[in-house]
Amino acid sequence: MEIKDWSYEQYPSFEEEVEGVIHLPTSGDEAGTYTWTDVPYCCVDGTTLHLQIITPASRNRNNMDLRYPCLVYVQGSAWFRQNLCAKIGMLARFAEKGYVVAIVEYRHSGIAPFPAMPLDTRNAIRFMKLHADEYHVDTSRMYVGGDSSGGHAAMFSQIFKDDDATTNLYPGTDADVKGIISFYGASSMMLDDGMPSTQNHHMPDSPEGKAMGGVNLKEHPELCEYMSVECQVSADTVLPKVLMFHGSKDRTINPRVSVVIYEKLKSVGKDVRLYILDGADHGGPEFWSPQIMELIEDFMR
Repeated sequence: MEIKDWSYEQYPSFEEEVEGVIHLPTSGDEAGTYTWTDVPYCCVDGTTLHLQIITPASRNRNNMDLRYPCLVYVQGSAWFRQNLCAKIGMLARFAEKGYVVAIVEYRHSGIAPFPAMPLDTRNAIRFMKLHADEYHVDTSRMYVGGDSSGGHAAMFSQIFKDDDATTNLYPGTDADVKGIISFYGASSMMLDDGMPSTQNHHMPDSPEGKAMGGVNLKEHPELCEYMSVECQVSADTVLPKVLMFHGSKDRTINPRVSVVIYEKLKSVGKDVRLYILDGADHGGPEFWSPQIMELIEDFMR
């Protein structure tokens, strides 16, 4: 055989019949994924932030002209340092179905206070738009989502429309998306029992207290309002459609939190859907079942 730079089309198929060897047919449409790890997307105050990007992959998907919807996903962490690979296996299922997924690292509460997390998310969205060719992204079909504190960041990434040169690292590129997906989002600080298992609720060393810079939120109700979705949206707020999921036995974030957000968004005329998963706690495989995946795909379509 000649040694050269073969194209796939030129390379001859091995079709020799060998005793005991079985040939299996393939179509080229078998679904797979490719993961780009630790892709730096911005540097803020000396901190470099990264994305884990999962793209669809198959023999017939290698066409550079193909474009896919993109879900920018914020991994929850109680606003602490994130485990960016916590749900990479689950999220890869979306890539198999023909979606690009970008998992966002944000500045955690040990580095910067809220609203650093949603502002970082906005820059991640801009980065994916600017690098659409490299990752095969259809910029007209962008979505943002997240779980727990990541759901909070996803929601606020579309509420806080910053145009400040100190926070928008990609001027001229918007951070707008077609929809928001919140998995058991920690999206309100207004309920006394909003975090039923947090013994130091609203205190300076609580997750939410640290997210605001180590503040006693019991003494600063205005900061609770600042961090609560229902206090920051009105009929005039431009917000894409919202899809929410919450477990009925969530011991970390009271499902009432999502109900409060749902009722407020409905009351101001926003397009919102909420599904309560009976028996589900704070996360778990229940949120990635075929039924839930189908609901999310329907929403994104």
